[in-house]
This record gives sequence, structure tokens and C-alpha cells, in this order.
Amino acid sequence: MPEPALADLTTLRLGGPAGRYVAAPDADALVAAVTEADAAREPVLLVGGGSNLVVADAGFAGTVVHLTGGGMQVDDEGDGDTVGVTVAAGERWDDLVARAVAEGWSGVEALSGIPGTTGATPIQNVGAYGQEVAQTITRVRVWDRVLRGERTFTGQECQFTYRHSRFKADPGRHLVLDVTFGLRRDGLSAPVAYAELARTLGVEQGERAPLAEVREAVLGLRRGKGMVLDPDDHDTWSAGSFFTNPFVEPGAVPEGAPSYPQPDGRVKTSAAWLIDHAGFGKGYGLDRPGARVSLSTKHTLALTNRGGATTAELLDLAREVRAGVQERFGITLVNEPVLVGAEF
Repeated sequence: MPEPALADLTTLRLGGPAGRYVAAPDADALVAAVTEADAAREPVLLVGGGSNLVVADAGFAGTVVHLTGGGMQVDDEGDGDTVGVTVAAGERWDDLVARAVAEGWSGVEALSGIPGTTGATPIQNVGAYGQEVAQTITRVRVWDRVLRGERTFTGQECQFTYRHSRFKADPGRHLVLDVTFGLRRDGLSAPVAYAELARTLGVEQGERAPLAEVREAVLGLRRGKGMVLDPDDHDTWSAGSFFTNPFVEPGAVPEGAPSYPQPDGRVKTSAAWLIDHAGFGKGYGLDRPGARVSLSTKHTLALTNRGGATTAELLDLAREVRAGVQERFGITLVNEPVLVGAEF
């Protein structure tokens, strides 16, 4: 039986065959599969939900370890105001968020609808709508492939910054086994930090709202941008936001662009604004004959597979957008998803 194509395991539905495929339903199976591959000096690609991967058309000439099982454990020995929830790496992220909202646990509600597995969230310091997992992660348990043993990092030791962590800085070394979150029990959201979300909820920034209302508002906003997976909607055949928001010196922010001052003196601006104002609007590329890739018709940050595309075509479009923004504004956009076997 042939090994599955990576296109079957990624939200972009792109990528060639795996050299060898291993399903890992739990942490023990994950460690065993990776340890065996390491002993054979085979390259390893770990795949959870496949929502942050851009895999080359040639595939991956090594062992693909696919996380296929999850699980959560609740620690009720908190201080009364908080609850600790330890989540297996293979657990679907949005299943955790849905349970947290249902239980009245606050701290991850604005991260509703994000695809992928929980084990990937600390690597990228996943964030949206004013929340990041760094705000609630208390512990990450990993397998260290260099030291060949388990290690546990506190939230502070994870060295979280914007879409970054110690795990992303040292790629491939740490296999996340489970993640522990400290969530509040009070049934109201964390203070709403994102202006668009506050407007949708009808509250002021910094105010709180019922958890269920925040989740529904976020899911609505994400659906409107094609960021909730739907097999019938090609705008969701993407890796989410393809580019991160750039951090620049204050004088480099284009006139009219969003501007968010940072503690280090730099300013964060909007990659979506830069792309749009460089001439790449929603749906860019769809009018080309036989187009199989384009920007999403709902959000300029998402590069999408319109069906039958190749990774090479997608990356050609990404390079075109990056070059156009660089030429227009002098700002170089950086890809957010992980590239496997492909150069950008």
C-alpha cells in the first residue's frame, strides 16, 4: 500500500508523498517513532492538523509521524480561581477551546476556530484577536531529541515572543508531548483586547464578555475571512495567514497603515494592509487563465489552492506578493507557515 501524500494531511491540500508514514496515537508512540527514525538517521516530519505546513511537490523523503490521538486531564487542585488543564499534543485545538467555553474557563476563547493540534500552539505562540497561548501556558512537556529524554519548561522558560518561542528557534529538537494551561473559572472572557472583536461584541476594549458570546463572535469573524475550515470552500484551502505582521522602525510605517507601538520602540503594522495597498486585493490571481492558486476572496493574507494546484504555483504567487510589497513599501514580508522541502 503506498504511503499517503502530504496533500492528504495538510489544510492546503498540497504536498507530495511521504517516504514512510507512521501514525502516533499517543506520546509513547510519538517518542518511539521519532527515536527509531533518529537511530536510522532518517529525517522526520511531525504532522498534527497540517494547518501550518507548505510541503514541496516532491514530498518528504523521510519519516512522517502523524499525531492521531489526543486527550485532556483537568487538575482541580488549583486555588479556586483557576484550573489547570493538561492537553495531549494530538488533541484538536478547537476541541480544547470549545470545552473551556462550555466549562466556563477563561483565557483561550478568542482563539476559537483555529485549526491544528494543541502541540503546535506553543511552537508558534499561536495568537488571534488579542490573545496568545503564551498568556495561559504554564508548562510544556517535551521529548528532547538531542538529550534523548523528557524535559519540562515553564511558560516563562518557553521564551515566547510574537509568533515565536524557544521551540521555533531550535526547530526539530523538541517534540511537544503535552501542554498545560492555567485558565480562570469565572465564566467571563479575558479583557477584550482587539478592536474589531470589541466592536462585534458591542463592548469597549478592555471590557469582558460572556465566553460563549466571544466564541461565537470570533467564529463569525473567522468565517467571514475564510479562516474556519470548510471542505467546500476553497478560500479555506490555505495555511491561514501566510505572512506575519512586520515589525518596523516608526518612520518606516506607510502613511495610513495600522500602527501598533511596541515596548522595544518598533512598530507593528499590518501585513494584510500592505498587501492590499501594494495592489494585491482579495481574490488576486483568480482572473488568470486556468488559475489554480489565488489570494483568498475573503482575506488578503491567505494564499489558497483553488483545486488541483501545486506547491510551486502557490510559492510563485507568494514571491510575487512579497516582491510587490517590498517594491512599494520597502518592507520584506516573512512567511508564517513552515516550508518543507521548498524554498521561498
